[in-house]
Amino acid sequence: MNLFDIENVIKELEKLEKQTINPSFWENSKLNTPILQQIKILKDKKEAYFEIFNNLEALIEMNELLELEFDEDLLKELLENTKQINYKLKKLEISTLLSGKYDSNNAIITLHPGAGGTESQDWAQMLYRMYSRWAIQNNFTIKELDYLDGEEAGLKSVTALIEGPYAYGYLKGEMGVHRLVRISPFDSGGRRHTSFASLEVLPEITQDIELDIKQEDLRIDTYRASGAGGQHINKTDSAIRITHLPTNIVVTCQSERSQTMNKETAMKMLKSKLLDLKEKEHKDKIEDLKGVQRDIAWGSQIRSYVFCPYTMVKDHRTNCETGNVEAVMDGEINDFIEAFLKTNL
Repeated sequence: MNLFDIENVIKELEKLEKQTINPSFWENSKLNTPILQQIKILKDKKEAYFEIFNNLEALIEMNELLELEFDEDLLKELLENTKQINYKLKKLEISTLLSGKYDSNNAIITLHPGAGGTESQDWAQMLYRMYSRWAIQNNFTIKELDYLDGEEAGLKSVTALIEGPYAYGYLKGEMGVHRLVRISPFDSGGRRHTSFASLEVLPEITQDIELDIKQEDLRIDTYRASGAGGQHINKTDSAIRITHLPTNIVVTCQSERSQTMNKETAMKMLKSKLLDLKEKEHKDKIEDLKGVQRDIAWGSQIRSYVFCPYTMVKDHRTNCETGNVEAVMDGEINDFIEAFLKTNL
């Protein structure tokens, strides 16, 4: 339990709770919401720690009773409680690894297929399904912000918001190029194909983080929404495309019913991209940034998904692997996420 700094958690919680006593704290929901979210996260950590601590003490007492007099029912209870505590300890251990600046934030994910047309577009859609299932299985919510259909199958791009505590912390290690090897269902000759798709993962920037973005550096276009929303998509020119001219970063949003709401969401996306680029390039000012485009191809993949001639998913950074490709594609990727967090302390 030494890896968990409970004293620091308690001190930080008390510091934040003191802010809520001030009546002016409640006047600005945009500023107080991130603090209230952080209070909840710290409270959950504190409760988890003391629950495990108390349960461990109870286990010690049960073990001492068994040493004095054997009881089969008590032994079964001891073993079952040990399993439960082991599971809770594992969750607490992972939570201690999520200590990055933006780890507790929601995550904005964007998928793009690599070269290869239909094959890679289908692969991008398979990955989107995988991450959507992972989100639901782990009690996150997923909100599609922008979706562009592929020409024959799959998708050309998709952006979605994964909402929930530590969404970014869990998903940040998934950022990169993902490689697929399989017999292509789009090849009449039944040949094996290699396809690539890239995943971008950014923290959703909260309202309390200020970025100086000049209005003259933005080009804002409106267009008619289309894509996966079907009949629920607003057919007026409500979709928004914002281009940040100095970096040529482009964001689009068509998920909301009004142009104003789409613009607000698109600006959040742009801020997330600019802040990420700003920190990567170690620049003080937004206007000093230069966007860099990476190829989605060989040599840059973080993980390979092999369907043929054998089945295996392997992460090339941690060497974590499994032969159960179907389970992975159904969203069971926590082993890969945890392996990345543990090797990047």
